[in-house]
Amino acid sequence: MGHHSRTEPVCNASRRTRDENNRRKASQVLLITSAGLLAGGAFEFVVAEVAGSAALFSDALHNLGDVLTTLGLYVGFRVSGRAPNARYPYGYGRAEDLAGIGVVLAIWVSAVLAGLESLDKLRAHGQTHHLFLGLAAALTGVVGNQVVAKYKLRVGREIDSEALVADARHSGVDALASAGAVIGLIGVSVGLPIADPIAGFAISAIIVWIGVLATRDAVTRLFDAQDEALTGAVRDSVQQICGIRRARDVRIRRIGRQLAVRLVVELPGELTLFEAHVVTQAVEATVYEVLPQASDIVVRTEVYRE
Repeated sequence: MGHHSRTEPVCNASRRTRDENNRRKASQVLLITSAGLLAGGAFEFVVAEVAGSAALFSDALHNLGDVLTTLGLYVGFRVSGRAPNARYPYGYGRAEDLAGIGVVLAIWVSAVLAGLESLDKLRAHGQTHHLFLGLAAALTGVVGNQVVAKYKLRVGREIDSEALVADARHSGVDALASAGAVIGLIGVSVGLPIADPIAGFAISAIIVWIGVLATRDAVTRLFDAQDEALTGAVRDSVQQICGIRRARDVRIRRIGRQLAVRLVVELPGELTLFEAHVVTQAVEATVYEVLPQASDIVVRTEVYRE
Protein backbone atom coordinates (compact mmCIF):
# COMPACT_ATOMS: atom_id res chain seq x y z
CA MET A 1 0.00 0.00 0.00
CA GLY A 2 1.36 3.44 -0.92
CA HIS A 3 -0.33 6.64 0.11
CA HIS A 4 0.72 10.28 -0.22
CA SER A 5 -0.70 13.11 1.84
CA ARG A 6 -0.23 16.80 1.25
CA THR A 7 -3.12 18.55 2.97
CA GLU A 8 -3.38 22.02 4.47
CA PRO A 9 -3.89 22.22 8.24
CA VAL A 10 -7.07 23.78 9.60
CA CYS A 11 -5.09 26.57 11.27
CA ASN A 12 -3.36 27.56 8.02
CA ALA A 13 -4.96 31.04 8.04
CA SER A 14 -3.70 31.80 11.53
CA ARG A 15 -0.23 30.62 10.51
CA ARG A 16 -0.23 33.01 7.57
CA THR A 17 -1.34 35.85 9.83
CA ARG A 18 1.44 35.07 12.30
CA ASP A 19 3.98 34.88 9.49
CA GLU A 20 2.86 38.26 8.14
CA ASN A 21 3.19 39.81 11.60
CA ASN A 22 6.66 38.33 11.98
CA ARG A 23 7.73 39.70 8.60
CA ARG A 24 6.41 43.12 9.61
CA LYS A 25 8.44 43.03 12.83
CA ALA A 26 11.56 41.90 10.97
CA SER A 27 11.16 44.65 8.37
CA GLN A 28 10.78 47.27 11.11
CA VAL A 29 13.91 46.06 12.89
CA LEU A 30 15.94 46.06 9.68
CA LEU A 31 14.87 49.58 8.68
CA ILE A 32 15.56 51.04 12.14
CA THR A 33 18.96 49.37 12.48
CA SER A 34 19.90 50.35 8.92
CA ALA A 35 19.27 54.00 9.75
CA GLY A 36 21.36 53.70 12.91
CA LEU A 37 24.24 51.94 11.17
CA LEU A 38 24.17 54.45 8.32
CA ALA A 39 24.42 57.40 10.71
CA GLY A 40 27.19 55.79 12.78
CA GLY A 41 29.14 54.54 9.77
CA ALA A 42 28.95 57.90 7.99
CA PHE A 43 30.19 59.68 11.13
CA GLU A 44 33.09 57.24 11.45
CA PHE A 45 33.96 57.59 7.76
CA VAL A 46 34.10 61.39 7.90
CA VAL A 47 36.23 61.31 11.06
CA ALA A 48 38.48 58.64 9.52
CA GLU A 49 39.19 60.91 6.55
CA VAL A 50 39.90 63.88 8.83
CA ALA A 51 42.04 61.90 11.27
CA GLY A 52 43.77 59.74 8.65
CA SER A 53 43.06 56.58 10.64
CA ALA A 54 43.23 53.27 8.74
CA ALA A 55 41.62 51.39 11.63
CA LEU A 56 38.71 53.80 11.82
CA PHE A 57 38.38 53.73 8.02
CA SER A 58 38.19 49.91 8.10
CA ASP A 59 35.57 49.98 10.84
CA ALA A 60 33.53 52.67 9.06
CA LEU A 61 33.68 50.70 5.82
CA HIS A 62 32.51 47.60 7.65
CA ASN A 63 29.62 49.41 9.30
CA LEU A 64 28.54 51.03 6.03
CA GLY A 65 28.76 47.62 4.39
CA ASP A 66 26.45 46.32 7.11
CA VAL A 67 23.87 48.87 5.98
CA LEU A 68 23.83 47.25 2.55
CA THR A 69 23.60 43.76 4.00
CA THR A 70 20.79 44.77 6.35
CA LEU A 71 18.88 46.39 3.51
CA GLY A 72 19.48 43.24 1.46
CA LEU A 73 17.85 41.19 4.23
CA TYR A 74 14.97 43.68 4.27
CA VAL A 75 14.38 43.18 0.54
CA GLY A 76 14.61 39.43 1.05
CA PHE A 77 11.97 39.50 3.78
CA ARG A 78 9.66 41.65 1.65
CA VAL A 79 9.96 39.53 -1.48
CA SER A 80 9.66 36.23 0.42
CA GLY A 81 6.27 37.34 1.74
CA ARG A 82 4.68 37.17 -1.72
CA ALA A 83 2.09 34.43 -2.09
CA PRO A 84 2.82 31.25 -4.10
CA ASN A 85 1.43 31.11 -7.63
CA ALA A 86 1.22 28.72 -10.57
CA ARG A 87 4.75 29.52 -11.73
CA TYR A 88 6.29 29.50 -8.24
CA PRO A 89 4.17 27.02 -6.25
CA TYR A 90 6.70 26.93 -3.39
CA GLY A 91 6.55 30.69 -2.95
CA TYR A 92 9.40 33.19 -2.80
CA GLY A 93 11.12 32.06 0.39
CA ARG A 94 14.42 31.62 -1.45
CA ALA A 95 14.61 35.41 -1.75
CA GLU A 96 15.94 35.44 1.81
CA ASP A 97 18.65 32.96 0.81
CA LEU A 98 19.59 35.10 -2.21
CA ALA A 99 19.82 38.10 0.11
CA GLY A 100 22.16 36.03 2.26
CA ILE A 101 24.45 35.53 -0.74
CA GLY A 102 24.50 39.30 -1.23
CA VAL A 103 25.47 39.68 2.41
CA VAL A 104 28.40 37.29 1.93
CA LEU A 105 29.66 39.17 -1.13
CA ALA A 106 29.47 42.52 0.68
CA ILE A 107 31.45 41.10 3.62
CA TRP A 108 34.29 39.91 1.38
CA VAL A 109 34.43 43.18 -0.55
CA SER A 110 34.68 45.18 2.70
CA ALA A 111 37.43 42.84 3.95
CA VAL A 112 39.53 43.44 0.82
CA LEU A 113 39.05 47.21 0.86
CA ALA A 114 39.84 47.46 4.59
CA GLY A 115 43.01 45.41 4.14
CA LEU A 116 44.18 47.55 1.21
CA GLU A 117 43.62 50.76 3.16
CA SER A 118 45.65 49.45 6.10
CA LEU A 119 48.44 48.32 3.73
CA ASP A 120 48.60 51.77 2.12
CA LYS A 121 48.78 53.43 5.54
CA LEU A 122 51.58 51.10 6.62
CA ARG A 123 53.62 51.65 3.44
CA ALA A 124 53.21 55.42 3.46
CA HIS A 125 53.97 55.74 7.20
CA GLY A 126 50.95 57.99 7.40
CA GLN A 127 50.19 60.03 10.49
CA THR A 128 47.00 59.90 12.52
CA HIS A 129 45.51 63.18 13.77
CA HIS A 130 42.59 64.37 15.91
CA LEU A 131 42.88 61.35 18.20
CA PHE A 132 40.16 62.49 20.61
CA LEU A 133 37.65 62.83 17.79
CA GLY A 134 38.73 59.47 16.38
CA LEU A 135 38.28 57.77 19.74
CA ALA A 136 34.81 59.30 20.09
CA ALA A 137 33.83 57.94 16.66
CA ALA A 138 35.23 54.48 17.41
CA LEU A 139 33.43 54.33 20.76
CA THR A 140 30.25 55.33 18.95
CA GLY A 141 30.75 52.27 16.75
CA VAL A 142 31.21 50.00 19.79
CA VAL A 143 28.06 51.22 21.55
CA GLY A 144 25.97 51.43 18.38
CA ASN A 145 26.78 47.89 17.28
CA GLN A 146 26.02 46.51 20.74
CA VAL A 147 22.62 48.20 20.78
CA VAL A 148 21.84 46.98 17.26
CA ALA A 149 22.95 43.44 18.09
CA LYS A 150 20.74 43.19 21.19
CA TYR A 151 17.73 44.62 19.33
CA LYS A 152 18.08 42.20 16.41
CA LEU A 153 18.70 39.24 18.71
CA ARG A 154 15.61 39.92 20.82
CA VAL A 155 13.27 40.25 17.85
CA GLY A 156 14.97 37.42 15.92
CA ARG A 157 14.35 35.00 18.78
CA GLU A 158 10.82 36.31 19.23
CA ILE A 159 9.84 35.59 15.61
CA ASP A 160 12.10 32.52 15.26
CA SER A 161 14.18 34.01 12.43
CA GLU A 162 17.59 32.39 11.98
CA ALA A 163 18.59 35.07 9.48
CA LEU A 164 17.90 37.87 11.95
CA VAL A 165 19.61 36.03 14.83
CA ALA A 166 22.67 35.44 12.62
CA ASP A 167 22.70 39.11 11.64
CA ALA A 168 22.51 40.04 15.34
CA ARG A 169 25.58 37.92 16.08
CA HIS A 170 27.29 39.60 13.14
CA SER A 171 26.57 42.99 14.70
CA GLY A 172 27.97 41.72 18.00
CA VAL A 173 31.25 40.85 16.29
CA ASP A 174 31.20 44.29 14.64
CA ALA A 175 31.41 45.79 18.12
CA LEU A 176 34.70 43.92 18.54
CA ALA A 177 35.94 45.44 15.30
CA SER A 178 35.08 48.92 16.59
CA ALA A 179 36.91 48.09 19.82
CA GLY A 180 39.94 47.25 17.67
CA ALA A 181 39.83 50.76 16.24
CA VAL A 182 39.74 52.15 19.77
CA ILE A 183 42.81 50.11 20.73
CA GLY A 184 44.68 51.26 17.62
CA LEU A 185 44.00 54.93 18.34
CA ILE A 186 45.03 54.51 21.97
CA GLY A 187 48.28 52.98 20.72
CA VAL A 188 48.90 56.02 18.53
CA SER A 189 48.23 58.33 21.48
CA VAL A 190 50.98 56.65 23.54
CA GLY A 191 53.57 57.00 20.77
CA LEU A 192 53.00 53.90 18.59
CA PRO A 193 51.89 55.21 15.18
CA ILE A 194 52.11 51.71 13.70
CA ALA A 195 49.26 50.65 16.04
CA ASP A 196 46.70 52.25 13.71
CA PRO A 197 47.44 50.22 10.53
CA ILE A 198 47.97 47.09 12.65
CA ALA A 199 44.53 47.61 14.16
CA GLY A 200 43.22 48.05 10.63
CA PHE A 201 44.68 44.66 9.65
CA ALA A 202 43.15 43.13 12.79
CA ILE A 203 39.72 44.47 11.83
CA SER A 204 40.23 43.12 8.30
CA ALA A 205 41.00 39.71 9.82
CA ILE A 206 37.78 39.89 11.85
CA ILE A 207 35.83 40.68 8.68
CA VAL A 208 37.48 37.74 6.91
CA TRP A 209 36.51 35.47 9.81
CA ILE A 210 32.91 36.68 9.55
CA GLY A 211 33.08 36.10 5.79
CA VAL A 212 34.25 32.52 6.25
CA LEU A 213 31.43 31.74 8.68
CA ALA A 214 28.82 33.47 6.52
CA THR A 215 30.05 31.65 3.40
CA ARG A 216 29.89 28.31 5.19
CA ASP A 217 26.33 28.97 6.36
CA ALA A 218 25.23 30.12 2.89
CA VAL A 219 26.72 27.04 1.19
CA THR A 220 25.16 24.76 3.81
CA ARG A 221 21.72 26.23 3.14
CA LEU A 222 22.10 26.15 -0.64
CA PHE A 223 23.01 22.45 -0.57
CA ASP A 224 20.14 21.63 1.80
CA ALA A 225 22.35 20.14 4.50
CA GLN A 226 20.27 18.19 7.00
CA ASP A 227 20.04 19.22 10.64
CA GLU A 228 20.16 15.99 12.65
CA ALA A 229 18.59 17.70 15.66
CA LEU A 230 15.52 18.70 13.64
CA THR A 231 15.15 15.44 11.71
CA GLY A 232 15.63 13.45 14.91
CA ALA A 233 12.98 15.48 16.74
CA VAL A 234 10.49 14.94 13.91
CA ARG A 235 11.22 11.21 13.69
CA ASP A 236 10.97 10.62 17.45
CA SER A 237 7.71 12.58 17.77
CA VAL A 238 6.04 10.90 14.78
CA GLN A 239 6.96 7.42 15.97
CA GLN A 240 4.94 8.01 19.14
CA ILE A 241 1.70 8.24 17.15
CA CYS A 242 -0.54 5.23 17.59
CA GLY A 243 -0.60 3.02 14.49
CA ILE A 244 2.86 3.93 13.21
CA ARG A 245 5.47 1.21 13.29
CA ARG A 246 8.38 3.36 12.15
CA ALA A 247 9.19 6.76 10.69
CA ARG A 248 12.17 7.09 8.36
CA ASP A 249 13.76 9.06 5.52
CA VAL A 250 12.97 12.39 7.21
CA ARG A 251 14.17 15.21 4.97
CA ILE A 252 13.98 18.92 5.73
CA ARG A 253 14.65 21.65 3.19
CA ARG A 254 14.95 25.29 4.19
CA ILE A 255 13.18 27.82 1.99
CA GLY A 256 14.08 31.13 3.58
CA ARG A 257 12.61 31.00 7.09
CA GLN A 258 10.19 28.24 6.13
CA LEU A 259 10.75 24.49 6.04
CA ALA A 260 9.61 21.84 3.57
CA VAL A 261 9.39 18.41 5.23
CA ARG A 262 9.20 14.95 3.64
CA LEU A 263 9.08 11.65 5.46
CA VAL A 264 8.01 8.02 5.17
CA VAL A 265 5.89 6.28 7.81
CA GLU A 266 5.36 2.53 7.94
CA LEU A 267 1.84 1.35 8.85
CA PRO A 268 0.37 -2.09 9.60
CA GLY A 269 -1.16 -3.78 6.55
CA GLU A 270 -4.55 -4.25 8.23
CA LEU A 271 -5.30 -0.51 8.32
CA THR A 272 -8.04 0.71 5.99
CA LEU A 273 -7.43 3.58 3.58
CA PHE A 274 -9.49 5.89 5.80
CA GLU A 275 -7.50 4.88 8.89
CA ALA A 276 -4.24 5.47 7.01
CA HIS A 277 -5.48 8.93 6.05
CA VAL A 278 -6.31 9.73 9.69
CA VAL A 279 -2.81 8.65 10.71
CA THR A 280 -1.16 10.87 8.09
CA GLN A 281 -3.20 13.84 9.31
CA ALA A 282 -1.92 13.14 12.81
CA VAL A 283 1.61 13.02 11.40
CA GLU A 284 1.19 16.44 9.76
CA ALA A 285 -0.20 17.95 12.97
CA THR A 286 2.73 16.51 14.93
CA VAL A 287 5.28 17.88 12.47
CA TYR A 288 3.71 21.33 12.71
CA GLU A 289 3.97 21.15 16.50
CA VAL A 290 7.66 20.23 16.31
CA LEU A 291 8.43 22.66 13.46
CA PRO A 292 6.03 25.65 13.56
CA GLN A 293 7.88 27.20 10.61
CA ALA A 294 7.05 24.23 8.35
CA SER A 295 5.21 25.40 5.22
CA ASP A 296 4.97 22.19 3.19
CA ILE A 297 4.69 18.65 4.56
CA VAL A 298 4.65 15.52 2.39
CA VAL A 299 3.93 12.20 4.10
CA ARG A 300 4.34 8.89 2.28
CA THR A 301 2.92 5.75 3.86
CA GLU A 302 4.16 2.24 3.28
CA VAL A 303 3.01 -1.16 4.59
CA TYR A 304 5.19 -2.46 7.38
CA ARG A 305 6.69 -5.84 6.58
CA GLU A 306 8.46 -8.12 9.03
